[in-house]
Amino acid sequence: MGKLDGKTAIVSGAGRGIGRSIALKLAAEGANVVVNDLDTDPATAVVEEITRAGGNAVACAGSVVEEGFGERFVGTATQNFGGLDIVINNAGYTWDNVIQKMGVEQWDAMIDVHLKAPFRILQAAQPVISKAAKAEKESGIRVNRKVVNISSIAGLYGNAGQVGYSSGKAGIVGMTRTLAKEWGRYNVNVNAVAFGFIETRLTEAAAGGDASIDIEGRQIKVGVNPQVLEAMKAMIPLGRPGTPDEAAGSVVMLTYPESDYISGQIMVTGGGYEG
Repeated sequence: MGKLDGKTAIVSGAGRGIGRSIALKLAAEGANVVVNDLDTDPATAVVEEITRAGGNAVACAGSVVEEGFGERFVGTATQNFGGLDIVINNAGYTWDNVIQKMGVEQWDAMIDVHLKAPFRILQAAQPVISKAAKAEKESGIRVNRKVVNISSIAGLYGNAGQVGYSSGKAGIVGMTRTLAKEWGRYNVNVNAVAFGFIETRLTEAAAGGDASIDIEGRQIKVGVNPQVLEAMKAMIPLGRPGTPDEAAGSVVMLTYPESDYISGQIMVTGGGYEG
């Protein structure tokens, strides 16, 4: 018996890195999982990994910033598994610049993926959640549902060169605390996890400074200068970056029944470093 048997979860950005680890951990605890990624192949690979292990999962590939994606994402859960219990807003990436060099396109991209997309997904989830909560209340039963949004230490304290990213991640904090107040009547726990330095393809050492990822036709530089990387590690009290599995663990534990009276909180997962 898993802690999440019979629950259905949607996880954005779950084809790689932290999102993949979140999806695998949810499935291992018995949840049905809708796996989203920008690209079809990574999403399908995670679905296959879950099903090979005896779990239940389906893919919902596509960009979280597309018009109508929220409805399609939520609909994939309800059509395949009959409901929705857990929403994990994880999708995102960094596109850094100082404010005087940041164009409107770059600013909009950061706000769209880190703030507007979660808003649309949660807005699409609201009718499903409220309808289920009403039916459960009439039947005299209580079912807790969970929302975990992903923020960052940069969203709590700022970070030079990341005005767009930091602003989006700060905004998700306000959204989290507001929805905790609005959705308490539906028995929904709404929390956020603010990551510190986690080892992913976005934060690995940049050899030659030319590493990039393709985001909807844009080549976005990723990676961190090796000297900066070592300086960052030195500031972490635990002495090392976190792993994707460790980051995912802090998210998934907020979906367990043990978290049923925790809501409106921002949990920092940073190895003791808080900016």
